[in-house]
Amino acid sequence: MAPVLEKQLPGAVVAGDNNNEEEEGQNLWTSILSEVSTRSSSKLPSGKNILVFGEDGSGKTTIMAKLQGADHNKKGRGLEYLYLNVHDEDRDDLTRCNVWILDGDLHHKGLLKFAVSTHSIHDCLAVFVVDMSRPWTIMESLQKWASVLRDHVDKLKIPPEEMREMEQKMVKAFQEYTEPEDATPSSPQIRAPTAGDDEGVVLPLGDGALTHNLGIPVLIVCTKCDAVSVLEKEHDYREEHFDFIQSHIRRFCLKYGAGLIYTSVKEEKNLDLLYKYIVHKMYDFQFTTAALVVEKDAVFIPSGWDNEKKIGILHENFTTVRPEDPFEDFIIKPPVRKFVHDKEINAEDEQVFLMKQQSLLAKQPATPTRGATESPGRTASGSPRPAGRAGQPNVTSGSPMTAVKKPDPNMKGAAANEGVLANFFNSLLSKKTGAPGSPGSAGTGVVGAGVQGSAKKTGQKPGLTDVQAELDRMTRKQDSMVSANNIQPPTENEA
Repeated sequence: MAPVLEKQLPGAVVAGDNNNEEEEGQNLWTSILSEVSTRSSSKLPSGKNILVFGEDGSGKTTIMAKLQGADHNKKGRGLEYLYLNVHDEDRDDLTRCNVWILDGDLHHKGLLKFAVSTHSIHDCLAVFVVDMSRPWTIMESLQKWASVLRDHVDKLKIPPEEMREMEQKMVKAFQEYTEPEDATPSSPQIRAPTAGDDEGVVLPLGDGALTHNLGIPVLIVCTKCDAVSVLEKEHDYREEHFDFIQSHIRRFCLKYGAGLIYTSVKEEKNLDLLYKYIVHKMYDFQFTTAALVVEKDAVFIPSGWDNEKKIGILHENFTTVRPEDPFEDFIIKPPVRKFVHDKEINAEDEQVFLMKQQSLLAKQPATPTRGATESPGRTASGSPRPAGRAGQPNVTSGSPMTAVKKPDPNMKGAAANEGVLANFFNSLLSKKTGAPGSPGSAGTGVVGAGVQGSAKKTGQKPGLTDVQAELDRMTRKQDSMVSANNIQPPTENEA
């Protein structure tokens, strides 16, 4: 029997070792499966939605496209769709967050049913976008879009117990806000641990906090904050105006339990902060940025940080306005300046302009020449003299064409004028056609010199063909008038 026992003992030991190995193998597989299941449960959830509301031109699509990493200026209609890539670096996990942008026209508000349903309302974040370049529209826009969202949530007909649970979740998140320096320091990508047991003292809601609880988180985004300097220059905005605007926006945020952030795509201000805060609200990533209230164009107030006492600090700087004054009474829309386009004046062609001037000059009456106003004692061919010097009459030239030099005192002004012109044209013709050394050339030279001087003064430039025709007409008229005037009435002495 003993040998048999001795043979059985080693076999029993071998069987025990096999059982231990099987148990260890089962434990190993169990640990692997549990780790896989844990990882699968800790993955980033999908199906999160961001609802974006705002007026046309407020920058809704632009800022969301900037967060997406795309630069495009396409403007959609109705209900636009974008998405944000969310990456968890610690777990090497990637997911997409849906972005629905509603058109600024209220006629499209019915399209919200395609973006938010009763099942997806729990995973939504509402973003109200307002335009800081038009601050007089901010409060009206916030009230309008909050009313649109409130109406849509009511139409979903969420069960009262479920809606109450959503509201309590919002209250709890608002009350449990802690300053970043009081939170556990960790990587921004590490998700905050879920609170298992309610530890610590939860303060009650302050005055005016969450009086309009929508059951979903809300974020107010002020775009185009680089326009603050433009408002100061063009509309004479002061620090009091910006504090008044901020106080009203923060009161609105307090009612809805919303966060507030000022951004500028042009200057790329607070864009990274906006993305981190959205990811924090949607996926519980750790957030380590404190509230920013120093710079008037880079304000950031997380949900749960603000209260009436902190807002009251802004009221200390008010001098010409009271905190309870209506927003539209102090932030007034500037009058619309009608821009009148100046009519473009086209310069006409130079030749056309000269033709018009020529026709106008031809229509004007002839200006009287100097010969009509001179005293009868002056000769027509004499050179001009000063008025104070009464010289001797010039010696008449020997030319037969200058025989009539002195107009008759009884002759009318027009006849004397034409006589002078006849002498002037005769002198020009004799100068042009006379040969050197011919008789009368010396006398003609004297007359021509005098007439040439007067011609230079009056600026006349006669042509030969026109002068010949005018000369013939004047000569005939002068001869007739001279012959008529030669018969003079008897003087008193002769009588």
